[in-house]
Amino acid sequence: MKRYLHTLAYLVGAHLMALVAMSVFRLVEFLALHSMMSDKSEAHPATAFLKGLWFDNVIACYVIILPLAVLLIVATLGFYPKALRKAAGWWLSIFYTLVLAVSAANIPYFAYFFKNIDASIFGWFGYVGTTAGMLVGEKSYLVYFLLFIVATATLLWLLRRWRRKINRRIRNARATDHKGWGWIVARLAVTVAVVGACIFGIRGRVGYNPIKVSQAYYCDDPFLNQLGISPSFNLITSTLDGMRKENAELHLMPYDKAIAYARHEYGVAGAADSTAVLMRHIEETDSATRPNVVVVLMESMSASLMQTFGNKQPLTPTLDSLYKCSMAFTNFYSAGIHTNHGITATLYSFPALMMRNLMKGTVTPHRSGIATVLKERGYHNMFFMTHESQYDNMNAFLRTNGYDDIYAQENYPASERVNSFGVPDKFLFEYALPVVNNVAKQGVPFMATLLTISNHPPYIVPQWMKTTTKEPETQIVEYADWCLGQFLEKAKQQPWYDNTIFVILADHGKLVGDMDSELPQSYNHIPCIIFGKGITPQIYDGLATQVDIMPTLLGLMGVGYDYNGFGVDLTKTRRNRVFYTSDTQIVARDSAACHIYNPQMDKHFYYTVEEGGKLKQISQGTARHDSLRQYSFAMEQTAEYMQRHSK
Repeated sequence: MKRYLHTLAYLVGAHLMALVAMSVFRLVEFLALHSMMSDKSEAHPATAFLKGLWFDNVIACYVIILPLAVLLIVATLGFYPKALRKAAGWWLSIFYTLVLAVSAANIPYFAYFFKNIDASIFGWFGYVGTTAGMLVGEKSYLVYFLLFIVATATLLWLLRRWRRKINRRIRNARATDHKGWGWIVARLAVTVAVVGACIFGIRGRVGYNPIKVSQAYYCDDPFLNQLGISPSFNLITSTLDGMRKENAELHLMPYDKAIAYARHEYGVAGAADSTAVLMRHIEETDSATRPNVVVVLMESMSASLMQTFGNKQPLTPTLDSLYKCSMAFTNFYSAGIHTNHGITATLYSFPALMMRNLMKGTVTPHRSGIATVLKERGYHNMFFMTHESQYDNMNAFLRTNGYDDIYAQENYPASERVNSFGVPDKFLFEYALPVVNNVAKQGVPFMATLLTISNHPPYIVPQWMKTTTKEPETQIVEYADWCLGQFLEKAKQQPWYDNTIFVILADHGKLVGDMDSELPQSYNHIPCIIFGKGITPQIYDGLATQVDIMPTLLGLMGVGYDYNGFGVDLTKTRRNRVFYTSDTQIVARDSAACHIYNPQMDKHFYYTVEEGGKLKQISQGTARHDSLRQYSFAMEQTAEYMQRHSK
């Protein structure tokens, strides 16, 4: 057993050496770039180092998993060939050298781009001469090159010395080593446990998803959040992310034509900023106010589920009653069909790009939105979700873009979780209310955003819930609506209620009833309700979409800000058409026509809008459909440009 344990000690020792080496580079990065920390940050850098060690361990486990498995399996059978350990040493030396090279390069890269090294670095390989000249010409880079040489040479020397020491121990223990089937079984048990631990190290965490860059975000300081990410992890995941089919670049029309069309559509004049092509300034009004804001994004709440929109079953009494006493929208559409689309469109006025997740990316996207504008005005912003905070990269995205506090499954008792999406709506609302109350007591205005989940499979309807229907698909709608009603009733009893604007809408819809078109309307036709301080009840029967929430809400508040989004203030501008998407379709519609395009099939679908909003398919498009096609193509292509070139 001694030779087996010596073999294990060799691998564990090599692993720990690699972690120390990567931590040294993180320390150098912190010392070199700590001036990038926010002056207002109260976060402690030690947390970034702990999270960095966590991510480094993922990379180190990736590197060592093959030699670990091979050496331990062979040792389990009682064989300890010196040549195999030497081969493992070469394997570790090569990959640790690559890892340290990335860590060294990341320091000047971060200093220039304020982001960790990612797949964009490969674009420089096409300009070898220029890149080499830059590296040689910039003297400050030589410091990190020398650091890489010294650190790598030291690590490789230590690895070699450690391997030779282990070789001597294994040779000396040969005569006294235990033999027999019992010891083989014991060694096998240890091998399975250790390899399993390494696989867990690669996954990085317990939970629904493996570790993602979002896990490194713990505060409001962008530098410290990114310091905790392993540069190698960032490079690998960004490369894999770029290979995903859904992230392929859209080519609907030339960028210059699309941007010119979009700027004209939104009345943007003057010279265009290449990174903010739709930028315009919204003037503040003399009557600007600072009410609290509560946004509730309801999971999959299609308008077709409401009696207001023709459903014969009384599934949503809360929503239906609110429609009668609020600013309510009858022709309101979600930007896409996924939650990440609903978040980015509603809160940041950025449209969906089909199946792409606009919150993900090894470089977390920066967006200007409701939260960022209000944060600049002294608001405290909170986001409440039911599931893990790293799901869809929400933790990193929201912290990067204006939110101070994120409350997620990690904050809730394990006993409250009902499925893989975490806690039910009832618990979410009950948890959020006292948190909001505590912030309100501090005398600062706040924005609270609550993302529900119960109306998403698997449906968990509490046994105590009294419903009027028998099917789980409709019972869960009743439950979601009831939870909202309970939250609003309790909110009315709070001192902050009368000084609050509520925005209630769905993140997206779902299929309800018949397939009425290539993309059924129920997927995107959703309810939207705004009520509270200063809001005059009215029915808005024009077209609207989630990207309009930001300018409309801030317009109601009289707030001035710089705006680079795709929405309009619906209190001042009446839309004559809207666009939205699904994973594989791009849709544009006005009051009389609807055009749907499937890029994968390169196929167009044409519809007329009949009485009651029903769609009727026709075989040939009209000039009106051509105009809608050009409009949706220009909007999506402009969004594609902004996604790839934003600051």
